[in-house]
Amino acid sequence: MVEETRHKLIQAARTAFADKGYADASMDELTASAGLTRGALYHNFGDKKGLLRAVIDEMDTEILQKMREAREQESDLWRGFLAECLTYIRTALEPEVQRIMLLDGPAVLGDPSSWPNQNACLVTTMQRIELLTAEGIFRDVDAEAAARLVNGAALNAALWIAAAADPQAVYPRAVAAFEVLANGLLATGAESPS
Repeated sequence: MVEETRHKLIQAARTAFADKGYADASMDELTASAGLTRGALYHNFGDKKGLLRAVIDEMDTEILQKMREAREQESDLWRGFLAECLTYIRTALEPEVQRIMLLDGPAVLGDPSSWPNQNACLVTTMQRIELLTAEGIFRDVDAEAAARLVNGAALNAALWIAAAADPQAVYPRAVAAFEVLANGLLATGAESPS
């Protein structure tokens, strides 16, 4: 019952936040559309901000799944790593991701690089860089520093795309620059994607 209530509220909030934006989403309308009370919202999430965090966590889980699928479709570690990063950047073209995660999220919850999901992503990126370095694909580099820079570049590319007047025009520019940066990690003689 508790999980069902949480799910209903998160789905209603996703719709409201995507359609109206966080600031203009009415908690009374949101809870009514879920067939629940404001008390259910406060009991499960504390407040509107807590509900936004839960929505972003759910969306982040979905994005991580897309990134994992992109990595698994590639033939080698390097292409898989790059596919993960580029998939993350591409999600900035999705209107729901733009509005909720990349525009309203930072305005309400602060710097996205300090969100708990970003810290988990940093650990994963660091592990991938360590593996790519051990395999001789990446040059010998401090894995944490490289992971922070790679994640920062991907996050800032996504934020730039989301905030742009024409996200479709900014996207290829962001991807091209990101690929140049990522290729800089390759060891001499390592093959970059074509």
